[in-house]
Amino acid sequence: MTTHQTTPGVHPPAGPPARFEIGEHDFLLDGAPYRILSGALHYFRIHPDHWADRIHKARLMGLNTIETYVAWNAHAPHDPHLDFSDGLDLGRFLDLIAAEGMHAIVRPGPYICAEWTNGGLPGWLYATPGVGVRQYEPAYLAAVQEYYAQLAPILVPRQIEHGGPIVLMQVENEYGAFGSDKDYLRFLADLTRSIGITVPLTTVDQPTDQMLADGMLPGLHVTGSFGGSVAERLAVLRSYQPTGPLMCSEFWDGWFDNWGAHHHRTSATDAARSLEELLAAGASVNIYMFHGGTNFGLTNGANDKGTYLPTVTSYDYDAPLDEAGAPTEKFWSFREVIGRYAEVPEEVPEPAKDAPALTARWRDAVSLWETVDDLGEWSRFTELPTMDRLGRYDGFALYRTTLKRRGPSVLRVGEVRDRAQVFVDSAPVGVLARDHHDRGLAVTGSPGATLDLLVEDQGRVNYGPRIGEPKGLIAPVTIDGDAVGDWQVLPLDLSRLDEVRRVLDEHGSAPSAIAGPAFGRAEFDLPEAADLHLDTTGWGKGVAWINGFCLGRFWSRGPQRTLYVPAPALRAGRNELLVLELNCLTADPVRFVSKPELGHTEA
Repeated sequence: MTTHQTTPGVHPPAGPPARFEIGEHDFLLDGAPYRILSGALHYFRIHPDHWADRIHKARLMGLNTIETYVAWNAHAPHDPHLDFSDGLDLGRFLDLIAAEGMHAIVRPGPYICAEWTNGGLPGWLYATPGVGVRQYEPAYLAAVQEYYAQLAPILVPRQIEHGGPIVLMQVENEYGAFGSDKDYLRFLADLTRSIGITVPLTTVDQPTDQMLADGMLPGLHVTGSFGGSVAERLAVLRSYQPTGPLMCSEFWDGWFDNWGAHHHRTSATDAARSLEELLAAGASVNIYMFHGGTNFGLTNGANDKGTYLPTVTSYDYDAPLDEAGAPTEKFWSFREVIGRYAEVPEEVPEPAKDAPALTARWRDAVSLWETVDDLGEWSRFTELPTMDRLGRYDGFALYRTTLKRRGPSVLRVGEVRDRAQVFVDSAPVGVLARDHHDRGLAVTGSPGATLDLLVEDQGRVNYGPRIGEPKGLIAPVTIDGDAVGDWQVLPLDLSRLDEVRRVLDEHGSAPSAIAGPAFGRAEFDLPEAADLHLDTTGWGKGVAWINGFCLGRFWSRGPQRTLYVPAPALRAGRNELLVLELNCLTADPVRFVSKPELGHTEA
């Protein structure tokens, strides 16, 4: 991956300074009416070497602005220090927007939802006893202050008055769906101003009386989030924002997918009709999403409204640009509508083309049990710890104890967050799954037998009251009613891929199938780097890497059947595929297919 680093406080070459304001009826750019035609791109869901391409294609659809969230936990996964390197180089992303002659809307949260793990809030926030997120609570506000202070050198000099692209900043995100703490909103607005942000500030909520009333704040411009019923929703929005421009700052043109459900597709014709209605009413718009991208790594969120539903790896969103950056039917439909209200470039993007199709053989595989001691350090506990207590905010942890009795016993767990594979002396016994509300399992062994529970955080809840809950095994854990008080726990550090490769080199053997939990390795050659689609049909459940770049999770539950492989993660010549397979993988050979397969639709 190419490395790009923004130096905080150093401002790149700027365009001419300009003034962006909210007038009585319109947004005003240097005093002239200006309509925002924006599309959402999340830099943290796109390989950084693809940023310029996706931004350019947004302009080719007729857009003049790019909107992005800032994912706090992506920049600060373990402690308050923000990382702006490589794919987190927010400054470079904003500079590319400016280089394309476009404006930017930044939504730093601190909560973003976005179907992103924990709604963007860092897991370490909750280590402070009594911390109250998304409310006027001192420990939380202090952390937010430090977050904004580190964002300031990136954002402040890139405002339009300094020749940068930023024209709007959002305060919080759909807060009316969560709470009504005006002191908290006022704190965020004042903090945003105090770090040097001078562009207009906005809020966004779904246009219902309750959500708008709870989520708005005097002095902040109120915008809406919705997909259809445009006239009705604009009327409600206008009743709360009587002057200034109307704006749908989340125009939902698609939807996200959950494991075990169907792939969402929405009508391009209907979406274009709603967009036309918005623009005909004189409103500004931000299309959510213009290009969704991918939940690379272990970054997907989840919902839980009684049943836990983790989000899939793809964030294609049925958007105008598909996951691989190719124009879809919506791109052309939206471009035609926008062309009736604004100038659209004559240039058009190349149509989608097939990716190279190829196969590869599994070179070797090795059991997780042979690698586990190289993936972390064991710790002993007399009380059951969560993964959060161990400083692990995603991924996997192995919980180990010993059986005390001979014969069958009943293992009970207070709660599993989110999936635990149970083993006795490394032999699989069963699975405790959060989405099935599993709490108990029969296990059989002898005194002294090793009982292992391999626990996976499948994605932190990103919406609702369960945001921030700790992961792992939640006490109490009992065997035949007796509390288990002797634990060894090892958080798996899946960044230690060199250790996995070493064990594969020393102990791996060529498999015809891979019995999990195990690591498998394959190699393949390419004449040149190109986007690929990795076929996971016949695979069980796990995680995949290409040349050390984590593509994300796969699961036979579907709907997703391929993983998107961005060309910059590949190279001409020899390439490596690594997988952690938790169940069993029967497919041989490895297949890369010409088109993505995101699953069956509801229809």
